[in-house]
Amino acid sequence: MVTEIASVALPDGERIPKLGQGTWEMGERPARRADEIAALREGIALGMTLIDTAEMYGEGATETLLAEALHGLRDDVFLVSKVYPHNASRRGVQAACEASLKRMKTDRLDLYLLHWRGSVPLEETVAGFEALRQAGKIRHWGVSNFDTDDMEELFSVPGGDACATNQILYNVARRGPEFDLLPWLAERHVPAMAYSPVDHARLPKRSALDDIAHERGVSVFQVALAWVLRQPGVFAIPKAARVEHVRDNRRALDLDLTAEECAAVDAYFRPPRGKRPLEML
Repeated sequence: MVTEIASVALPDGERIPKLGQGTWEMGERPARRADEIAALREGIALGMTLIDTAEMYGEGATETLLAEALHGLRDDVFLVSKVYPHNASRRGVQAACEASLKRMKTDRLDLYLLHWRGSVPLEETVAGFEALRQAGKIRHWGVSNFDTDDMEELFSVPGGDACATNQILYNVARRGPEFDLLPWLAERHVPAMAYSPVDHARLPKRSALDDIAHERGVSVFQVALAWVLRQPGVFAIPKAARVEHVRDNRRALDLDLTAEECAAVDAYFRPPRGKRPLEML
């Protein structure tokens, strides 16, 4: 049985979990395979049914892992994958999608993203995505690592305003998108998907997060994740390769930070006062 959790709306009104699961670097080490599969399945049971992957991850190895992890659970999951920029021509994106579907042993993706900007014109990529959607191979499409000017260009091409989300690097230590990108997306009802929401476990060794964590009896990473999850129009995809880690992430969704705690975070991790180029990992 899958538990329902807080959700955000896509532009067409469909609601998806506020907290999902990332899979970067999963499926690459056989010794960890059983733990990774158990973690993903536990996350699904806890309501973290949005799962993000990419053809780039392990050059397909992660998608192959997901075929095993999602056995018997595919209809419970909102499945996301991403296409390499060099595969993002009209024909290339269709071939790449078919390969991802084959590796994951499914007949459709719920969301398909362009991993980052490349040399292929956006008109071609959008046309490829739309052809896949019309064929029933994908249900929604979007982008990743697009800054505000990239989004403006995307929306200027035919069909570009059908973009469902922008997956970006966003966390308490990397708040640049708050200046212009997040407001731009919010105006168009396009939610942001935050990857590396705890900064790939590279947060400062001592910060305002530590004081909050100590007072609450939780981890610094749970506080950092809770901070991202409280942002409107943002959903997050932390990776967890162990069941215990998945459960910790799920508990962060229920951690309601106070105004005083958020002010302390702002004092240490200051919001941007001007435009910053979008960061990537």
